[in-house]
Amino acid sequence: MLNFELLSEFNLTEKQKSKLNTFYELVINYNKLFNLTAIVEEEDFLIKHFYDSLSITKFIKVDNDENVMDLGTGAGFPGICLAIFYPNTNFYLVETTKKKIKFLEVVIDELSLNNVTLLNYRAELLPTKYKEFFDKVLSRAVSELRILSELSIPYLKVDGKLYSYKGIKYLEEIKNSESTLKVLNSEIKNIFSYKLPLLNIMHYIIEINKYKNCDIKYPRSYAKILKETI
Repeated sequence: MLNFELLSEFNLTEKQKSKLNTFYELVINYNKLFNLTAIVEEEDFLIKHFYDSLSITKFIKVDNDENVMDLGTGAGFPGICLAIFYPNTNFYLVETTKKKIKFLEVVIDELSLNNVTLLNYRAELLPTKYKEFFDKVLSRAVSELRILSELSIPYLKVDGKLYSYKGIKYLEEIKNSESTLKVLNSEIKNIFSYKLPLLNIMHYIIEINKYKNCDIKYPRSYAKILKETI
């Protein structure tokens, strides 16, 4: 069993600890087959994956029955961790890599996560039914904020929130995203900061509010997003 002392501030139940422990074991057991993570040592895993993923729970409220997208979930961070933490919230994990989707199918089955839906799509190619569908979008270690904003904000409801996990270059990314956010009728509302225990590394979560629907032509193709800032 993992040493959950490092996660004590999240007040996890024994059931939640058990599921997170099983999730850890699944990642380690399937890592070589699916190339899931370079972080495998227990303490590092607890801090860099579990603590980091759960840190958002210190700053925001997530209601029952909300629809939350984890864009570019990879091996399930933060989506699986938060689905365990919020069992009555609907999580949609978007991932382009089929291998990782196959792994996540195993995780969902093993942990009986009935509140998780997997979407094997590129973000800009999600079905149109998901436009203006989500209450919240989360994304951790996916792409710079300018690109992430266009890939995610069109799928938010009005007054929906994008939460982007960022490192030390967050201010530069904010500056580069200013025109994009304006076009997408969105604005930065908060910047939350926290320190990873033992490592003394600062991380940040940028909260962006969508105050009005954006043009239906967004998001553009990924190639255009990379090439042309709106």
